[in-house]
Amino acid sequence: MNEEEKLFAELAATPSAPKGQEASAPEKAGSNKKKGKKKKVVARQVATGQAHIQATYNNTIVTFCDLNGNVIAASSAGACGFKGPKKSTPYAASVIVKEAAERLKPFGLVDVQVFVRGVGSGREGAIRAMHANGLNIISIKDVTPIPHNGCRPKKVRRI
Repeated sequence: MNEEEKLFAELAATPSAPKGQEASAPEKAGSNKKKGKKKKVVARQVATGQAHIQATYNNTIVTFCDLNGNVIAASSAGACGFKGPKKSTPYAASVIVKEAAERLKPFGLVDVQVFVRGVGSGREGAIRAMHANGLNIISIKDVTPIPHNGCRPKKVRRI
């Protein structure tokens, strides 16, 4: 028997569990098996980052990123429990920022560059909430997309 046949024989002898369940062998009371110790995951420290606020007529979304664009924390009005027209209010924006700022604590984010997109009423409320939650705002930039000439108009209707 060569090595491949031995390997197949060992695999055939081990019981396989159904999908989604782990296969566990019955352990004896005095077994000397070492249990795997999990390493504690240490969050990387990010001193400066970016905050992207998307404020539409219907919703407000806040995303915190590092300088490379990797998302650290994000939150939206729907995720915070707001429904309907309440999602686009300045109060909802402040609650959104507060929740996202709580998720930022392990990363140590202090300074943020704010990029605001959209015309919703949560724009200013979100920026004020960032300052209230202890984030130092370096700059604020409006990145709302504006058409330079717009779409081609429909052809003239003739009757």
